[in-house]
Amino acid sequence: MNNITNNTNKLPLQWAGGLTLRLAKKEDCPRLMELVNELAVFEKAGHEVTVSLKEFEDAGFGNNPVWKAFVAEEDGFIIGFALCYVRYSTWKGCRLYLEDLLVTEDYRGKGIGKLLFERALKEVNEQGYSGMVWQVLDWNEPAIKFYNKYGSAIEAGWLNASLSKEQLLNY
Repeated sequence: MNNITNNTNKLPLQWAGGLTLRLAKKEDCPRLMELVNELAVFEKAGHEVTVSLKEFEDAGFGNNPVWKAFVAEEDGFIIGFALCYVRYSTWKGCRLYLEDLLVTEDYRGKGIGKLLFERALKEVNEQGYSGMVWQVLDWNEPAIKFYNKYGSAIEAGWLNASLSKEQLLNY
């Protein structure tokens, strides 16, 4: 996995109403973990979040950072984020992987998700990556409609596979 540098030009950005879009800082990790858990509950998988706050912080801000996140905050309170990392495709080259895009429930429908998604798209262009990829659950119609507005290709036929830490230990 490629290292992520958390240096991005032209951040933070500020909009009317006290909304700011900026790069995440280590101090944001506890709130980001709250939002990660909110997303997991929304996706009917709240029990699946097993990463500790320390692991999360180290992965983003330790000696070998592998993720970066853009956060949307209103008056200093984080209300949404887009967390991403670089992945390499043997077919396409370096691509940005959008791991999570979430706006907390009370702030949805206000264009904040659009700002975060478009900031991730801008990162793709700034870094010269060959594209951006992400996953969306097949039952999440609002998200599918959102991504379709961008002309996204939502592929069928791929099944997700994984091994947990416990499964690897038992191997």
